[in-house]
Amino acid sequence: MRHCFRCGAEVAAERRVLREDECGRCSQDLRCCRNCRFYDPGVSNQCSEPQAEWVADKERGNFCEFFVFADRAAPGGRAAAKEESARDRFNRLFKDP
Repeated sequence: MRHCFRCGAEVAAERRVLREDECGRCSQDLRCCRNCRFYDPGVSNQCSEPQAEWVADKERGNFCEFFVFADRAAPGGRAAAKEESARDRFNRLFKDP
């Protein structure tokens, strides 16, 4: 599923995302690094595509030729619930009975 990185709104998968396209819910630019499948904050330039040029603002629309909309879960979805419950279990280890 395609989702806006900021608000989690679903983005129609049947159409190509253009540079000027915005999220219908929060008006965030959709063709930006944070919505790209190559976005990775743990690597150099925060992009796992080695040929991509450096982009200063990862949340603004850009002209990157390697942009591919990421298919990932919506923010705050099931993955966040698993993380939260794991954190709760961890914290319970150190509480007094």
